[in-house]
Amino acid sequence: MQPDHKTSALNRLKTVRGHLDGVIAMVEDDRYCPEIMKQVSALQGSLEKVNRVLLENHVETCVLHAVAEGRTAQIVDELMETLRYTPVATGPTHEETHD
Repeated sequence: MQPDHKTSALNRLKTVRGHLDGVIAMVEDDRYCPEIMKQVSALQGSLEKVNRVLLENHVETCVLHAVAEGRTAQIVDELMETLRYTPVATGPTHEETHD
């Protein structure tokens, strides 16, 4: 993994871990459900950003190498399979939806 992508993914995941602990505490404290739901939605958004970083790294490294080696069909199939499980990677970013 490229160092900048690795750092970004790890920082985001560590932030999610801390945020998740806060949401768990909210549930344990019987906080108002819509407040908890808002925080869960924020967590999902953060995880989607991690997926974007991982996809970007994959395209910049593994996909480019596979194409250079002539394994285009194989890597396209793999990439399509990956996108099947991460549809957020192909949708608009949060910033794009609020412009």
